[in-house]
Amino acid sequence: MHTDAALTGTGLTPVQFSRLTKRGVLLGLSLPQLIALGFALVMIVSALYSSGASGVAWTSPFWGSAALSAVIPIGGRKLVEWVPIMTKWMLRAARGQLTYRRRILHPRPAGSLALPGDAAALREWHDPESGAVMIHDPHEQTLTAIVAISHPAFALVDHGEQQRRVQSWGRVLASTCRSGRIARIQVNERTLPDSGTGLAEWWERHGSDDDSWAANTYRDLIDRAGPAGERHATTISLAIDLNASARQVRANGGGMRGAATVLRNEMTALSGALRTADLIVSGWLSAADLAAALRTAYDPAVGVELDRHPGVGRDLATAGPVAVTETWDRIRTDTAHHAVLWISEWPRSQVYPGFLAPLVFTNGVLRTLALHYIPVRADQAARDLRKKKTELISDAHQRSRIGQIEDASATAEYGDVLKQEADLTAGHGVLRATGLIAVSAPTVYELDAAIATIEQAAIQASCEVRRLIGQQAQAFAAGSLPLCRSI
Repeated sequence: MHTDAALTGTGLTPVQFSRLTKRGVLLGLSLPQLIALGFALVMIVSALYSSGASGVAWTSPFWGSAALSAVIPIGGRKLVEWVPIMTKWMLRAARGQLTYRRRILHPRPAGSLALPGDAAALREWHDPESGAVMIHDPHEQTLTAIVAISHPAFALVDHGEQQRRVQSWGRVLASTCRSGRIARIQVNERTLPDSGTGLAEWWERHGSDDDSWAANTYRDLIDRAGPAGERHATTISLAIDLNASARQVRANGGGMRGAATVLRNEMTALSGALRTADLIVSGWLSAADLAAALRTAYDPAVGVELDRHPGVGRDLATAGPVAVTETWDRIRTDTAHHAVLWISEWPRSQVYPGFLAPLVFTNGVLRTLALHYIPVRADQAARDLRKKKTELISDAHQRSRIGQIEDASATAEYGDVLKQEADLTAGHGVLRATGLIAVSAPTVYELDAAIATIEQAAIQASCEVRRLIGQQAQAFAAGSLPLCRSI
Protein backbone atom coordinates (compact mmCIF):
# COMPACT_ATOMS: atom_id res chain seq x y z
CA MET A 1 0.00 0.00 0.00
CA HIS A 2 0.99 3.65 -0.44
CA THR A 3 2.09 5.70 2.48
CA ASP A 4 -0.02 8.47 3.96
CA ALA A 5 2.13 11.12 2.32
CA ALA A 6 1.71 9.57 -1.12
CA LEU A 7 -2.03 9.37 -0.70
CA THR A 8 -2.30 12.92 0.57
CA GLY A 9 -0.38 14.16 -2.44
CA THR A 10 -3.14 12.94 -4.77
CA GLY A 11 -5.80 15.02 -3.00
CA LEU A 12 -7.50 11.93 -1.55
CA THR A 13 -7.57 10.99 2.10
CA PRO A 14 -6.99 7.26 2.69
CA VAL A 15 -9.67 5.34 4.53
CA GLN A 16 -9.31 2.34 6.81
CA PHE A 17 -12.01 0.10 8.25
CA SER A 18 -12.16 -1.30 11.73
CA ARG A 19 -11.47 -5.00 11.97
CA LEU A 20 -14.29 -7.44 12.43
CA THR A 21 -14.61 -8.16 16.13
CA LYS A 22 -13.62 -11.75 16.81
CA ARG A 23 -13.50 -11.61 20.57
CA GLY A 24 -15.53 -14.04 22.59
CA VAL A 25 -16.97 -14.13 26.05
CA LEU A 26 -13.71 -15.24 27.68
CA LEU A 27 -10.18 -15.48 26.25
CA GLY A 28 -11.44 -15.17 22.69
CA LEU A 29 -13.89 -18.06 23.06
CA SER A 30 -17.48 -17.61 21.93
CA LEU A 31 -20.47 -18.74 23.98
CA PRO A 32 -20.97 -22.01 21.99
CA GLN A 33 -17.27 -22.82 22.46
CA LEU A 34 -17.47 -22.20 26.19
CA ILE A 35 -20.57 -24.40 26.45
CA ALA A 36 -18.87 -27.24 24.57
CA LEU A 37 -15.66 -26.99 26.61
CA GLY A 38 -17.65 -26.69 29.85
CA PHE A 39 -19.65 -29.79 28.93
CA ALA A 40 -16.41 -31.68 28.25
CA LEU A 41 -14.90 -30.55 31.55
CA VAL A 42 -18.01 -31.55 33.54
CA MET A 43 -17.97 -35.00 31.93
CA ILE A 44 -14.28 -35.49 32.74
CA VAL A 45 -14.70 -34.44 36.37
CA SER A 46 -17.86 -36.53 36.83
CA ALA A 47 -16.24 -39.62 35.30
CA LEU A 48 -13.08 -39.11 37.35
CA TYR A 49 -14.96 -38.93 40.66
CA SER A 50 -17.35 -41.77 39.86
CA SER A 51 -15.11 -44.34 38.12
CA GLY A 52 -11.59 -42.98 38.25
CA ALA A 53 -9.24 -43.09 35.30
CA SER A 54 -11.15 -45.92 33.66
CA GLY A 55 -14.32 -43.78 33.62
CA VAL A 56 -12.44 -40.96 31.94
CA ALA A 57 -11.23 -43.39 29.29
CA TRP A 58 -14.69 -44.87 28.70
CA THR A 59 -16.28 -41.43 28.33
CA SER A 60 -13.48 -40.05 26.14
CA PRO A 61 -15.53 -40.28 22.90
CA PHE A 62 -18.14 -37.95 24.38
CA TRP A 63 -16.00 -35.30 26.05
CA GLY A 64 -13.41 -35.59 23.29
CA SER A 65 -16.04 -34.88 20.62
CA ALA A 66 -17.33 -31.89 22.57
CA ALA A 67 -13.83 -30.48 23.03
CA LEU A 68 -12.86 -31.01 19.39
CA SER A 69 -16.08 -29.37 18.17
CA ALA A 70 -15.03 -26.22 20.02
CA VAL A 71 -11.65 -25.94 18.29
CA ILE A 72 -12.03 -27.49 14.81
CA PRO A 73 -12.89 -24.82 12.19
CA ILE A 74 -15.10 -25.54 9.16
CA GLY A 75 -15.98 -22.85 6.66
CA GLY A 76 -14.76 -20.00 8.86
CA ARG A 77 -16.69 -21.17 11.95
CA LYS A 78 -15.96 -23.58 14.72
CA LEU A 79 -17.81 -26.86 14.43
CA VAL A 80 -19.96 -26.16 17.49
CA GLU A 81 -21.05 -22.81 16.02
CA TRP A 82 -22.68 -24.66 13.12
CA VAL A 83 -25.07 -26.41 15.51
CA PRO A 84 -27.64 -23.54 15.75
CA ILE A 85 -27.59 -23.01 11.98
CA MET A 86 -28.01 -26.70 11.18
CA THR A 87 -30.72 -27.10 13.83
CA LYS A 88 -32.72 -24.21 12.40
CA TRP A 89 -32.23 -25.57 8.88
CA MET A 90 -33.49 -29.03 9.83
CA LEU A 91 -36.50 -27.58 11.63
CA ARG A 92 -37.40 -25.51 8.57
CA ALA A 93 -36.95 -28.54 6.32
CA ALA A 94 -39.21 -30.65 8.58
CA ARG A 95 -41.90 -27.96 8.48
CA GLY A 96 -41.70 -27.62 4.69
CA GLN A 97 -40.46 -24.01 4.85
CA LEU A 98 -37.71 -24.45 2.25
CA THR A 99 -40.15 -24.23 -0.65
CA TYR A 100 -42.75 -21.65 -1.55
CA ARG A 101 -45.49 -21.86 -4.15
CA ARG A 102 -47.91 -19.06 -4.92
CA ARG A 103 -51.49 -19.92 -4.01
CA ILE A 104 -53.33 -18.71 -7.05
CA LEU A 105 -56.87 -19.44 -5.86
CA HIS A 106 -56.38 -17.99 -2.37
CA PRO A 107 -56.29 -14.17 -2.47
CA ARG A 108 -53.86 -12.45 -0.12
CA PRO A 109 -55.01 -9.92 2.49
CA ALA A 110 -55.44 -6.42 1.14
CA GLY A 111 -52.34 -4.27 1.50
CA SER A 112 -49.92 -7.17 1.96
CA LEU A 113 -46.92 -7.94 -0.23
CA ALA A 114 -46.87 -11.26 -2.09
CA LEU A 115 -43.49 -12.30 -0.67
CA PRO A 116 -42.37 -15.64 0.79
CA GLY A 117 -41.18 -16.40 4.30
CA ASP A 118 -41.40 -13.89 7.11
CA ALA A 119 -41.56 -11.10 4.51
CA ALA A 120 -45.20 -12.09 3.95
CA ALA A 121 -46.07 -10.00 7.02
CA LEU A 122 -44.98 -6.76 5.33
CA ARG A 123 -47.75 -4.25 4.66
CA GLU A 124 -47.87 -1.35 2.21
CA TRP A 125 -48.97 2.17 3.01
CA HIS A 126 -49.54 4.78 0.29
CA ASP A 127 -48.59 8.26 1.40
CA PRO A 128 -50.86 10.73 -0.40
CA GLU A 129 -48.63 13.75 0.20
CA SER A 130 -45.33 12.43 -1.13
CA GLY A 131 -46.80 9.81 -3.48
CA ALA A 132 -44.38 7.24 -2.11
CA VAL A 133 -45.18 3.75 -0.94
CA MET A 134 -44.12 2.92 2.62
CA ILE A 135 -43.51 -0.62 3.83
CA HIS A 136 -44.49 -1.48 7.39
CA ASP A 137 -42.76 -4.38 9.12
CA PRO A 138 -44.93 -5.40 12.11
CA HIS A 139 -42.26 -7.75 13.47
CA GLU A 140 -39.33 -5.33 13.43
CA GLN A 141 -41.60 -2.32 14.02
CA THR A 142 -40.12 -0.30 11.18
CA LEU A 143 -41.52 1.83 8.37
CA THR A 144 -39.47 2.05 5.18
CA ALA A 145 -39.41 4.29 2.12
CA ILE A 146 -37.15 3.92 -0.93
CA VAL A 147 -35.64 6.64 -3.10
CA ALA A 148 -34.07 6.17 -6.51
CA ILE A 149 -30.91 8.15 -7.11
CA SER A 150 -28.45 8.74 -9.90
CA HIS A 151 -24.98 10.16 -9.65
CA PRO A 152 -22.27 11.55 -11.89
CA ALA A 153 -19.36 9.27 -12.72
CA PHE A 154 -17.21 9.14 -9.59
CA ALA A 155 -14.23 7.47 -11.23
CA LEU A 156 -13.96 10.08 -14.02
CA VAL A 157 -13.68 13.23 -11.87
CA ASP A 158 -10.45 14.56 -10.40
CA HIS A 159 -9.23 13.53 -6.96
CA GLY A 160 -10.22 16.78 -5.31
CA GLU A 161 -13.81 16.40 -6.47
CA GLN A 162 -13.81 12.77 -5.34
CA GLN A 163 -12.66 13.81 -1.88
CA ARG A 164 -15.38 16.45 -1.67
CA ARG A 165 -18.07 13.91 -2.61
CA VAL A 166 -16.75 11.40 -0.09
CA GLN A 167 -16.92 14.01 2.67
CA SER A 168 -20.43 15.00 1.60
CA TRP A 169 -21.60 11.38 1.71
CA GLY A 170 -19.99 11.07 5.14
CA ARG A 171 -22.08 14.01 6.33
CA VAL A 172 -25.20 12.28 4.98
CA LEU A 173 -24.45 9.18 7.02
CA ALA A 174 -23.49 11.21 10.09
CA SER A 175 -26.82 13.04 9.99
CA THR A 176 -28.67 9.73 10.34
CA CYS A 177 -27.09 9.14 13.75
CA ARG A 178 -28.37 12.37 15.28
CA SER A 179 -32.14 11.96 15.09
CA GLY A 180 -32.28 8.68 16.98
CA ARG A 181 -35.32 7.59 14.95
CA ILE A 182 -33.60 5.96 11.97
CA ALA A 183 -33.29 2.19 12.32
CA ARG A 184 -31.42 1.35 9.11
CA ILE A 185 -30.11 2.79 5.86
CA GLN A 186 -29.76 0.41 2.91
CA VAL A 187 -27.93 1.29 -0.29
CA ASN A 188 -28.58 -1.05 -3.23
CA GLU A 189 -26.55 -0.91 -6.43
CA ARG A 190 -28.00 -3.32 -9.00
CA THR A 191 -27.10 -4.44 -12.48
CA LEU A 192 -30.09 -5.20 -14.70
CA PRO A 193 -30.46 -6.34 -18.30
CA ASP A 194 -30.79 -3.31 -20.53
CA SER A 195 -33.84 -3.38 -22.74
CA GLY A 196 -32.32 -0.84 -25.13
CA THR A 197 -35.16 1.64 -24.62
CA GLY A 198 -32.69 4.40 -23.77
CA LEU A 199 -30.81 3.97 -27.04
CA ALA A 200 -34.06 3.71 -28.98
CA GLU A 201 -35.44 6.90 -27.40
CA TRP A 202 -32.21 8.73 -28.20
CA TRP A 203 -32.40 7.56 -31.81
CA GLU A 204 -36.01 8.73 -32.09
CA ARG A 205 -35.12 12.19 -30.76
CA HIS A 206 -31.75 12.80 -32.42
CA GLY A 207 -31.45 10.26 -35.23
CA SER A 208 -32.21 10.81 -38.90
CA ASP A 209 -34.24 7.78 -39.93
CA ASP A 210 -34.25 8.48 -43.67
CA ASP A 211 -34.23 4.79 -44.68
CA SER A 212 -30.66 5.07 -45.88
CA TRP A 213 -28.09 2.31 -45.52
CA ALA A 214 -26.39 4.08 -42.59
CA ALA A 215 -29.67 4.69 -40.78
CA ASN A 216 -30.83 1.10 -41.24
CA THR A 217 -27.48 -0.25 -40.04
CA TYR A 218 -27.51 2.01 -36.98
CA ARG A 219 -31.08 1.00 -36.14
CA ASP A 220 -30.22 -2.71 -36.43
CA LEU A 221 -27.21 -2.25 -34.16
CA ILE A 222 -29.39 -0.58 -31.52
CA ASP A 223 -31.92 -3.42 -31.71
CA ARG A 224 -29.23 -6.06 -31.23
CA ALA A 225 -26.88 -4.28 -28.83
CA GLY A 226 -29.51 -2.82 -26.47
CA PRO A 227 -30.84 -6.03 -24.91
CA ALA A 228 -27.30 -7.47 -24.73
CA GLY A 229 -26.10 -4.65 -22.48
CA GLU A 230 -26.74 -3.93 -18.84
CA ARG A 231 -27.64 -0.91 -16.79
CA HIS A 232 -27.08 0.13 -13.19
CA ALA A 233 -29.80 1.22 -10.78
CA THR A 234 -29.18 2.66 -7.32
CA THR A 235 -31.67 3.05 -4.49
CA ILE A 236 -31.41 4.19 -0.89
CA SER A 237 -33.90 2.77 1.62
CA LEU A 238 -34.71 4.66 4.80
CA ALA A 239 -36.31 2.83 7.74
CA ILE A 240 -37.44 4.48 10.97
CA ASP A 241 -37.83 2.71 14.29
CA LEU A 242 -41.47 3.05 15.34
CA ASN A 243 -40.66 2.22 18.96
CA ALA A 244 -38.03 4.96 19.17
CA SER A 245 -40.39 7.35 17.35
CA ALA A 246 -43.46 6.58 19.48
CA ARG A 247 -43.66 10.08 20.96
CA GLN A 248 -43.39 11.79 17.56
CA VAL A 249 -45.92 9.37 16.08
CA ARG A 250 -48.47 10.19 18.81
CA ALA A 251 -47.81 13.92 18.33
CA ASN A 252 -48.73 13.58 14.65
CA GLY A 253 -52.02 11.76 15.19
CA GLY A 254 -50.84 8.23 15.96
CA GLY A 255 -51.28 5.08 13.91
CA MET A 256 -49.86 4.64 10.43
CA ARG A 257 -50.79 8.19 9.48
CA GLY A 258 -48.67 9.61 12.27
CA ALA A 259 -45.82 7.20 11.49
CA ALA A 260 -45.98 8.23 7.83
CA THR A 261 -45.67 11.89 8.87
CA VAL A 262 -42.55 11.14 10.92
CA LEU A 263 -41.02 9.16 8.06
CA ARG A 264 -41.90 11.92 5.61
CA ASN A 265 -39.95 14.42 7.71
CA GLU A 266 -36.92 12.12 7.63
CA MET A 267 -37.38 11.69 3.88
CA THR A 268 -37.28 15.46 3.38
CA ALA A 269 -34.12 15.77 5.46
CA LEU A 270 -32.46 12.90 3.59
CA SER A 271 -33.39 14.35 0.18
CA GLY A 272 -31.76 17.66 1.10
CA ALA A 273 -28.64 15.92 2.38
CA LEU A 274 -28.37 13.83 -0.80
CA ARG A 275 -28.62 16.89 -3.02
CA THR A 276 -25.87 18.53 -0.99
CA ALA A 277 -23.74 15.47 -1.73
CA ASP A 278 -24.29 15.96 -5.50
CA LEU A 279 -26.58 12.93 -5.72
CA ILE A 280 -29.56 13.35 -8.04
CA VAL A 281 -32.80 12.34 -6.32
CA SER A 282 -34.95 10.74 -9.02
CA GLY A 283 -37.95 10.46 -6.71
CA TRP A 284 -39.33 8.28 -3.97
CA LEU A 285 -40.56 4.95 -5.26
CA SER A 286 -44.28 4.55 -5.78
CA ALA A 287 -46.11 1.25 -5.51
CA ALA A 288 -45.63 0.61 -9.23
CA ASP A 289 -41.88 1.32 -9.06
CA LEU A 290 -41.41 -0.94 -6.04
CA ALA A 291 -43.43 -3.70 -7.70
CA ALA A 292 -41.11 -3.60 -10.71
CA ALA A 293 -38.04 -3.73 -8.45
CA LEU A 294 -39.37 -6.75 -6.52
CA ARG A 295 -40.46 -8.52 -9.70
CA THR A 296 -37.07 -8.14 -11.37
CA ALA A 297 -35.26 -9.29 -8.21
CA TYR A 298 -37.06 -12.65 -8.26
CA ASP A 299 -37.45 -12.84 -12.04
CA PRO A 300 -34.55 -11.01 -13.77
CA ALA A 301 -35.53 -12.26 -17.21
CA VAL A 302 -38.76 -10.25 -17.15
CA GLY A 303 -36.93 -6.94 -16.62
CA VAL A 304 -36.53 -6.25 -20.32
CA GLU A 305 -40.25 -6.74 -20.97
CA LEU A 306 -41.20 -4.53 -18.03
CA ASP A 307 -39.05 -1.72 -19.44
CA ARG A 308 -40.59 -2.08 -22.88
CA HIS A 309 -44.15 -2.25 -21.53
CA PRO A 310 -44.44 0.12 -18.54
CA GLY A 311 -48.14 -0.58 -18.11
CA VAL A 312 -47.80 -4.21 -16.99
CA GLY A 313 -46.27 -5.93 -13.97
CA ARG A 314 -46.66 -2.92 -11.66
CA ASP A 315 -48.97 -4.32 -9.00
CA LEU A 316 -47.53 -5.01 -5.55
CA ALA A 317 -50.15 -7.69 -4.92
CA THR A 318 -48.62 -9.84 -7.69
CA ALA A 319 -44.99 -8.64 -7.62
CA GLY A 320 -43.67 -11.56 -5.60
CA PRO A 321 -42.33 -14.84 -6.96
CA VAL A 322 -44.43 -17.73 -8.18
CA ALA A 323 -42.05 -20.37 -6.81
CA VAL A 324 -39.02 -20.38 -4.51
CA THR A 325 -36.82 -23.34 -3.60
CA GLU A 326 -34.04 -22.90 -1.06
CA THR A 327 -31.05 -25.22 -0.83
CA TRP A 328 -28.07 -25.28 1.50
CA ASP A 329 -26.00 -22.72 -0.42
CA ARG A 330 -28.29 -21.16 -3.03
CA ILE A 331 -31.89 -20.24 -3.76
CA ARG A 332 -33.91 -20.69 -6.93
CA THR A 333 -36.75 -18.38 -7.93
CA ASP A 334 -38.89 -18.08 -11.03
CA THR A 335 -36.26 -17.86 -13.79
CA ALA A 336 -32.96 -17.57 -11.95
CA HIS A 337 -30.62 -19.12 -9.42
CA HIS A 338 -29.22 -16.86 -6.72
CA ALA A 339 -26.46 -16.99 -4.12
CA VAL A 340 -25.65 -14.37 -1.50
CA LEU A 341 -22.09 -13.53 -0.46
CA TRP A 342 -21.21 -11.70 2.74
CA ILE A 343 -18.35 -9.19 2.82
CA SER A 344 -16.73 -10.68 5.90
CA GLU A 345 -13.58 -8.55 5.79
CA TRP A 346 -13.25 -4.95 4.66
CA PRO A 347 -9.79 -3.64 3.69
CA ARG A 348 -7.46 -3.91 6.66
CA SER A 349 -5.00 -1.37 5.28
CA GLN A 350 -5.54 2.12 3.94
CA VAL A 351 -7.28 2.28 0.56
CA TYR A 352 -8.68 4.91 -1.76
CA PRO A 353 -12.40 5.82 -1.43
CA GLY A 354 -13.19 4.12 -4.75
CA PHE A 355 -11.86 0.75 -3.66
CA LEU A 356 -15.18 -0.98 -4.49
CA ALA A 357 -14.83 -0.15 -8.20
CA PRO A 358 -13.88 -3.73 -9.18
CA LEU A 359 -17.14 -4.98 -7.65
CA VAL A 360 -19.31 -2.17 -8.98
CA PHE A 361 -17.99 -2.33 -12.55
CA THR A 362 -17.96 -6.10 -12.97
CA ASN A 363 -19.29 -6.78 -16.47
CA GLY A 364 -21.50 -9.66 -17.51
CA VAL A 365 -22.77 -10.48 -14.01
CA LEU A 366 -26.23 -9.76 -12.66
CA ARG A 367 -25.66 -8.82 -9.04
CA THR A 368 -26.90 -6.55 -6.29
CA LEU A 369 -24.43 -4.89 -3.95
CA ALA A 370 -26.27 -4.03 -0.72
CA LEU A 371 -24.73 -1.93 2.05
CA HIS A 372 -26.65 -1.85 5.33
CA TYR A 373 -25.89 0.97 7.76
CA ILE A 374 -27.27 0.80 11.30
CA PRO A 375 -26.90 4.17 13.07
CA VAL A 376 -25.91 4.08 16.72
CA ARG A 377 -26.86 6.89 19.08
CA ALA A 378 -23.93 8.77 20.58
CA ASP A 379 -24.68 7.71 24.18
CA GLN A 380 -25.13 4.07 23.23
CA ALA A 381 -21.99 4.14 21.08
CA ALA A 382 -20.00 5.59 24.00
CA ARG A 383 -21.24 2.84 26.30
CA ASP A 384 -20.43 0.14 23.75
CA LEU A 385 -16.93 1.50 23.20
CA ARG A 386 -16.25 1.69 26.95
CA LYS A 387 -17.48 -1.87 27.37
CA LYS A 388 -15.40 -3.11 24.44
CA LYS A 389 -12.29 -1.34 25.74
CA THR A 390 -12.80 -2.81 29.22
CA GLU A 391 -13.20 -6.31 27.76
CA LEU A 392 -10.04 -5.95 25.68
CA ILE A 393 -8.02 -4.79 28.67
CA SER A 394 -9.46 -7.60 30.80
CA ASP A 395 -8.68 -10.23 28.14
CA ALA A 396 -5.12 -8.93 27.87
CA HIS A 397 -4.73 -9.17 31.65
CA GLN A 398 -6.07 -12.74 31.68
CA ARG A 399 -3.70 -13.76 28.88
CA SER A 400 -0.72 -12.29 30.73
CA ARG A 401 -1.71 -14.17 33.91
CA ILE A 402 -1.78 -17.55 32.19
CA GLY A 403 1.33 -16.81 30.13
CA GLN A 404 -0.39 -16.54 26.74
CA ILE A 405 1.43 -14.39 24.21
CA GLU A 406 -0.35 -11.23 23.10
CA ASP A 407 -1.10 -11.37 19.39
CA ALA A 408 -1.04 -8.49 16.93
CA SER A 409 -4.75 -8.76 16.07
CA ALA A 410 -5.79 -7.95 19.65
CA THR A 411 -3.46 -4.94 19.68
CA ALA A 412 -4.86 -3.73 16.35
CA GLU A 413 -8.44 -4.16 17.58
CA TYR A 414 -7.65 -2.11 20.68
CA GLY A 415 -6.24 0.60 18.42
CA ASP A 416 -9.46 0.57 16.39
CA VAL A 417 -11.50 1.08 19.56
CA LEU A 418 -9.35 4.04 20.58
CA LYS A 419 -9.74 5.59 17.12
CA GLN A 420 -13.53 5.14 17.19
CA GLU A 421 -13.65 6.72 20.63
CA ALA A 422 -11.64 9.69 19.39
CA ASP A 423 -13.92 10.10 16.36
CA LEU A 424 -17.00 9.95 18.56
CA THR A 425 -15.55 12.57 20.88
CA ALA A 426 -14.88 14.78 17.85
CA GLY A 427 -18.59 14.67 16.94
CA HIS A 428 -18.66 12.01 14.25
CA GLY A 429 -21.38 9.36 14.10
CA VAL A 430 -20.94 5.64 14.56
CA LEU A 431 -22.57 3.22 12.13
CA ARG A 432 -22.43 -0.56 11.89
CA ALA A 433 -21.93 -1.47 8.24
CA THR A 434 -22.73 -4.81 6.62
CA GLY A 435 -22.13 -5.68 2.97
CA LEU A 436 -24.01 -8.32 0.98
CA ILE A 437 -23.65 -9.32 -2.67
CA ALA A 438 -26.55 -11.20 -4.26
CA VAL A 439 -25.48 -12.91 -7.50
CA SER A 440 -28.05 -14.14 -10.05
CA ALA A 441 -27.76 -16.33 -13.15
CA PRO A 442 -30.12 -18.41 -15.34
CA THR A 443 -28.40 -21.75 -14.57
CA VAL A 444 -26.37 -23.27 -11.75
CA TYR A 445 -23.23 -23.46 -13.92
CA GLU A 446 -23.49 -19.79 -14.87
CA LEU A 447 -24.11 -18.94 -11.21
CA ASP A 448 -20.90 -20.68 -10.14
CA ALA A 449 -18.98 -18.83 -12.85
CA ALA A 450 -20.49 -15.51 -11.78
CA ILE A 451 -19.61 -16.18 -8.13
CA ALA A 452 -16.01 -16.91 -9.14
CA THR A 453 -15.93 -13.58 -10.99
CA ILE A 454 -17.29 -11.71 -7.98
CA GLU A 455 -14.81 -13.40 -5.64
CA GLN A 456 -11.94 -12.35 -7.90
CA ALA A 457 -13.29 -8.78 -8.02
CA ALA A 458 -13.53 -8.77 -4.22
CA ILE A 459 -9.86 -9.72 -3.99
CA GLN A 460 -8.99 -6.78 -6.25
CA ALA A 461 -11.06 -4.56 -3.94
CA SER A 462 -9.05 -5.80 -0.91
CA CYS A 463 -12.16 -7.43 0.54
CA GLU A 464 -12.97 -10.98 1.60
CA VAL A 465 -16.33 -12.53 0.76
CA ARG A 466 -17.93 -15.69 2.09
CA ARG A 467 -20.89 -17.59 0.76
CA LEU A 468 -23.64 -17.71 3.35
CA ILE A 469 -24.72 -21.22 4.26
CA GLY A 470 -28.08 -22.37 5.56
CA GLN A 471 -29.69 -18.92 5.40
CA GLN A 472 -29.85 -18.06 1.72
CA ALA A 473 -33.55 -17.15 1.66
CA GLN A 474 -33.25 -14.62 4.45
CA ALA A 475 -29.98 -13.30 3.05
CA PHE A 476 -31.55 -12.90 -0.40
CA ALA A 477 -34.35 -10.79 1.07
CA ALA A 478 -31.77 -8.60 2.81
CA GLY A 479 -29.39 -8.37 -0.13
CA SER A 480 -31.67 -8.10 -3.17
CA LEU A 481 -34.85 -6.43 -1.91
CA PRO A 482 -34.66 -2.72 -0.96
CA LEU A 483 -36.82 -3.25 2.13
CA CYS A 484 -34.24 -2.86 4.93
CA ARG A 485 -34.55 -6.50 5.93
CA SER A 486 -32.15 -7.93 8.49
CA ILE A 487 -30.51 -11.37 8.75
